[in-house]
Amino acid sequence: MAAHERIIVIGGGLAAARAVEGIRAAHWTGPVTVVTDEDRPPYERPPLSKGYLLGSEEAAATIVHDADWYAQNDVDLRVGETVTALHPADHEVAIGDERLAYSKVLLTTGAEPRRFDGPGAGLTGVYHLRTLHDSTVLRTALKDGGRRVVVIGAGWIGLETAAAAREYGNEVTVIGRGEVPLASVLGTELGGVFADLHREHGVDVRMGSAVSALKGTRHVEAVVLGSGDEIAADIVIVGLGAVPRTELAAAAGLHIDNGIVTDSSFRTSDRDIYAAGDVANVYHPLLGHHLRVEHWETARAAGFAAGRSLAGEAVEYDEIPYFFTDQYDLGMEYAGFGERTAGATLVYRGDRAAREFVVFWLRDSRVVAGMNVNVWDVNEQIRALIRSGDRVDPILLADADIPLDAVAA
Repeated sequence: MAAHERIIVIGGGLAAARAVEGIRAAHWTGPVTVVTDEDRPPYERPPLSKGYLLGSEEAAATIVHDADWYAQNDVDLRVGETVTALHPADHEVAIGDERLAYSKVLLTTGAEPRRFDGPGAGLTGVYHLRTLHDSTVLRTALKDGGRRVVVIGAGWIGLETAAAAREYGNEVTVIGRGEVPLASVLGTELGGVFADLHREHGVDVRMGSAVSALKGTRHVEAVVLGSGDEIAADIVIVGLGAVPRTELAAAAGLHIDNGIVTDSSFRTSDRDIYAAGDVANVYHPLLGHHLRVEHWETARAAGFAAGRSLAGEAVEYDEIPYFFTDQYDLGMEYAGFGERTAGATLVYRGDRAAREFVVFWLRDSRVVAGMNVNVWDVNEQIRALIRSGDRVDPILLADADIPLDAVAA
């Protein structure tokens, strides 16, 4: 098979690793190259704000496949190298001064943290979290405890890093703009569960606040709120979300709109360039419009499906978004379409006071999302209810003695 029939995967995350699995599972025997600008094989990111940050997992546990796996599967793994340009007309990518020919390219360039860009942003002691190196540096800063930590942002990264900082014995303040943490994702009622959880563990949760500046000479010393109040800080963690890394795609003339726009088979506006993972805004047939999701499960499932698509299989990606979190003694899984939960009816089963429950979002008596908190082995059933679109009986849904597969009205 000629070199120009090579598939090139650009990226160093889970979507890249899974794409290679999908390519080989679809029996593509041609050359495959993976290019990542990080100095290690593609790895998973959830441990960076969970187990690895807490010190319960080591760096090796984040690696999806070691270098030997790529060699055994006849994959040219190129670490520590940066793709500087795509040349669609020539079917080539530029890696420094080298031009490498391709038949198809998959962009899994991911996302990068949204930066705090106000006064004091350049002080030392200000941390963002995206890479293994970021997590290693932050873990070192937190692990001895006794520090004053301020977390800017009350989303998933903000809350998970706050929990880790608190478990190391630091004094922690979380600053968020909304009424409660995670309000835009879970709503006020469920967001309140996480606010209460953190306050019970000694975190000062300050909502309805905005940060106007960071103060310090060289190292950060305080966070200044829009109200003028100052919070003393030795460490500031910025958790303001992420933005897709679309620079390569944009320079190549691909359609960009909240990420790289693709069809349901991950093909971009260029028929030989595909995109998957955090960077991709993929058409979702169950919704009838595009959806960009920045979660582990999407990278895992979409990466594999994109690999199969690259290898020539017919693919229509319609997985239901899923994510999970671990904070203190609370473990949670969520599945569903958050955009459909506005104004939905909440139905609970289980013990809310003990934080051992399942909650469902219902619209027109149909489950559009579900979250299980410290209750396990039900998420697949929740996803099946969402996918089916069947009407359910709320009384049966709330009864923990009734199996979930028996709640259809």
